[in-house]
Parts: sequence; structure tokens; C-alpha cells
Amino acid sequence: MRQFTAVVNPTAGGSQGAAALVPLARLLREAGAGVEVVYSHGLDHARQLAREAAQRDRVVLGVGGDGMVGCVGGALAGTGAVLGIVPAGRGNDFARALGLPSDPAALAALLLNGAPRKADAIELTSAVHRGTAVLGSVYAGVDAVANQYANDSRLLRGTASYYVGALRAVASWRAAGYRITVDGTVHERSGYTVVAANSAFYGFGRRIAPDAAVDDGLLDVVVIKDAPRRLFFAVMNDLKDGSHVGRPEVEILRGREVRIEADRPLPYGADGEIEAVLPVTARVLPGALDILY
Repeated sequence: MRQFTAVVNPTAGGSQGAAALVPLARLLREAGAGVEVVYSHGLDHARQLAREAAQRDRVVLGVGGDGMVGCVGGALAGTGAVLGIVPAGRGNDFARALGLPSDPAALAALLLNGAPRKADAIELTSAVHRGTAVLGSVYAGVDAVANQYANDSRLLRGTASYYVGALRAVASWRAAGYRITVDGTVHERSGYTVVAANSAFYGFGRRIAPDAAVDDGLLDVVVIKDAPRRLFFAVMNDLKDGSHVGRPEVEILRGREVRIEADRPLPYGADGEIEAVLPVTARVLPGALDILY
């Protein structure tokens, strides 16, 4: 019978995570599994707790949204430990890409009986990140600004906070000059954002990279090029179903290593939490994670 350690961050949506964990933990324990719950003081502490649990051969549960799941999963990349995901955040985009159930009974059955499957991770290298691994995507541009606004919002949550954040970000945006190096080939573009995606989804359910797969050993690089603001909002609307990839303002590149630079200091984000300033290099780590999905 599997033994689980659930890592919860009480200072970042922890009440929602705890609420999602209670019925799940009861079902796991009723089935005979051991479940311990540990609380982190932040993302760095969560990484430490995840590694310590993995060293004791426990299945590590990342409880929360994309930031928490990406943090815990990134800490386990390359260790051979098994990751379980308890979606309990605003976006849950990586869980959505994996097709994880939200029903506690279905999720418990998967965690108890499912076979671990391989998934890729993304290693970040920048002035502040040296070997930090994340799971879903790295994005640099207006969406990173929007995400900062959404994370700072005290009145709005979920999709509403991102929409308002996007409006604020776009209102003051001017096209950035990007230098995008994909597996050694340089592409110079002017536009709104560059996204290096391991997962199809980001930004609370937007299908930014419809053909991205978590187990193909590649990153889908989505470039939204310069366009009038009204057209940009049309592209944003198309993200609901992924139809934006058919627009001439959107370009898709693919590769194993992507370096993103810009003509001015631009923020980049990853998995909804990590925030820093370009340049950044994103390198895929093929099959680095064993996940129950």
C-alpha cells in the first residue's frame, strides 16, 4: 500500500488546498494507505519538504494550484520519486493537461492504483534561477505582467483576476523586440509575448499550445507577434479553444532548448508563481518525472 506525504502551503491558498485534501485523505486512509500532511512556509520550503519525503520513499502530493504543483514537481524532477497532484488552485492548468479528475473518489482511486507515467519538466537558467525546474510553461511579456497583477489582486480571484490583470497590462503595453533562440537557431520578432510550453494550458484554462504534450521531449514555443490592441484581444479570445494558432499573428516553433531575450527588461513567469526578468533559458528535461495521471 502506498504511503503519501501531502505538501500544503497555508500562506498561499492553503485553506482551499486543505479543503480539497480532507475528503481525499479520508478515502486514502480508509483504503489502508498512510497519509501525512506537512505545511510549508513558502515555495523554497515546499521544495525541501518534497525532497525529504521522497528520500523516505513516499509518494509526494502537491496540493494546490500550478505554482505549488510546479514547485513540488520541479523539486522531484530527476529523483525517481513519484508525484501525485491534488488540484486545489485558481487555474489547475497542469492538472487539466494531464486530465486529472476533480472528484475525490476518482482521484483517490488513481492515487492508490494508478501506475506512474513519465512526464517532462522544464529547467530554467537565468540570473536568479540556476537549475530550477517547473512543469507547465515559461512566458515572457504581457502575460507575465498580467499574471503579476492577478497574483497581487485582493478583490478578484481565478479567471476574473486574470482578465482584469490582462486589461491593465495591455493598456500600457508597447511591442517588445524579442530574440528567441531555439536549439541554436535565432528568431527575431516584435510582439506581445513568447511562451515556452510543456503543457497545452496556461492562464486559467487558456489553450495556449494546443499540440503541446507533456511527454514528447519538446517545448512548443508560441510567439504572439505585434498587432493592434483590438486584434490582440481577439487572439486572447481564441485561446479558449486554441484557434489562435491559425492566425498570422501567431507563430509556433518547437525545440528542446529555448532562450528568450528582449530589447528591454521584461518580466517572465513560470507556472503562475516564479517571477523574474529576462533573459531566461528553458530546457526540456525529457521523462524527468514519474506522475500518477
